[in-house]
Amino acid sequence: MPKTKFQEVVFTIMMVFVMVYAMIIYNIALNKGGMTNEVFLLAFHELVIMGPIAFILDFFLFGFLSKKIAFGFVTPGKDAQIMIVLAISAVTVCLMCPSMSLAATLLFKHAGKDIIAVWAETTALNFPMALCWQIFFAGPLVRKIFRMMFKEA
Repeated sequence: MPKTKFQEVVFTIMMVFVMVYAMIIYNIALNKGGMTNEVFLLAFHELVIMGPIAFILDFFLFGFLSKKIAFGFVTPGKDAQIMIVLAISAVTVCLMCPSMSLAATLLFKHAGKDIIAVWAETTALNFPMALCWQIFFAGPLVRKIFRMMFKEA
């Protein structure tokens, strides 16, 4: 989709916002025992911290790595575009979820000596939500908005 570095930056910022904000909401709701209107506001406080972390990881490390790994089992130009998009999206979640769960564990969970256990639990709770949110909601939404912004993309 993105064809220039500028477009890559814009796409990554959009995807990071939609994914990270939703995942923060999810985690706060889990910690509070359910959703309240307050959760939507509380999530913005963590977004200021987690958003830049996600952007740096995705833009400088996992964006390239996700494509490289995905192209090991799908081939652009040969496989259907939807398969390529799904492969890249799934691999990205597989890389980003444990990394962002580790960041959240270190910054917000106060895990102490149980850091490995808390990180594993956080990753296990986050992964199904992150994968479904990416495949069914965030990915399609961000790609649609991106195509509207950049008609040639």
